[in-house]
Amino acid sequence: MARVTEEDVRRALDGVVEPESGKPVTALGMVGGLVVKDGNVGFVLEVPAERGRDMESVRRDAEDAVKALRGVLSVTAVMTAHKPAGTDAPARPSRPAPGRDERTGGDAIPGVGAIVAVASGKGGVGKSTTAVNIALALASLDRRVALLDADIYGPSAPRLLGLEGKPETDGRRLWPKEAFGVKAMSIGLLIGEDQPMVWRGPMVQSALEQMLRQVEWGEVDVMIVDMPPGTGDAQLTLTQRAPLAGAVIVSTPQDLSLIDARKGLNMFRKVDVPILGIVENMSYFVCPHCGRRTDVFAHGGAREEASRLGVPFLGEIPLDIRIRETSDGGRPIVAAEPASPFSESYRLIAAAILDGIAGARRPAPRIVIQ
Repeated sequence: MARVTEEDVRRALDGVVEPESGKPVTALGMVGGLVVKDGNVGFVLEVPAERGRDMESVRRDAEDAVKALRGVLSVTAVMTAHKPAGTDAPARPSRPAPGRDERTGGDAIPGVGAIVAVASGKGGVGKSTTAVNIALALASLDRRVALLDADIYGPSAPRLLGLEGKPETDGRRLWPKEAFGVKAMSIGLLIGEDQPMVWRGPMVQSALEQMLRQVEWGEVDVMIVDMPPGTGDAQLTLTQRAPLAGAVIVSTPQDLSLIDARKGLNMFRKVDVPILGIVENMSYFVCPHCGRRTDVFAHGGAREEASRLGVPFLGEIPLDIRIRETSDGGRPIVAAEPASPFSESYRLIAAAILDGIAGARRPAPRIVIQ
């Protein structure tokens, strides 16, 4: 297979013309953040804010031009708005300044109440399934709920919530999709399900900022943020830019998972985000045929860790095929089987989270030097 280079991509984009000026987008300096990796191409197309909607056709032309290159497997072209040179006009639509959230110490998001991060120190512990079912459980408790899928490299909210199609936009703002009474936004709604993201850190941070503040969330009581696994740039961006009311840590019972969960917990502590508690996922398995219980990953490790660290233990969720099947089918267990014991477990966790954020107070972030 031919190996595509950044130079190849730029040459292809030389043929994409901005209609008003008649000049190539490359000559106008509109192309930024270009990344080429193993045949996967990503770049940002910066456009004037007032022309966002009109420039969608240019974005499509740019994608098509790069897709036509030999050796290109996928293309992700994201359009962002910027303010005109030499002016102080804001790139975003006029709206009241968000102000300062005194409760959390961060910049408030208009209309959004408490923001809760659901995190894990590593992947593979069922964090996203847990986050989605917690969001649905909160909605079943008569709360207005939003879900932000912040995992740029592995977005799963569209599949879990059965969402398809791109969100509505006026070229500057996005409107979230809605499923089962929960508003949702994910980078997975903007790209193909099998399309990899090849962005570097600054592009990821920009995308997270836009999904937080350039989405018309409306009035929301609680926003659940499905955090990416680990403790890297994306996680730090969210803890610093989003006014988090608290964090929930998801872990499986075994020691290896708990070690990573502890790292995630300590990251939140270092930036003064209250820990609302730990959830033990895949806590145990009950055979559907004989009813025998098996502790596949041991049992009780997360409860013991919570006690050792002095944080609440929010509950345990079993390893069960119905949770997996309903999640894969785009109708999570809390929506598919609201009367099941699994759904009741998620509702108890959701109620404990509500109690936690009611009393959480977060001081302004501070720099910790070690």
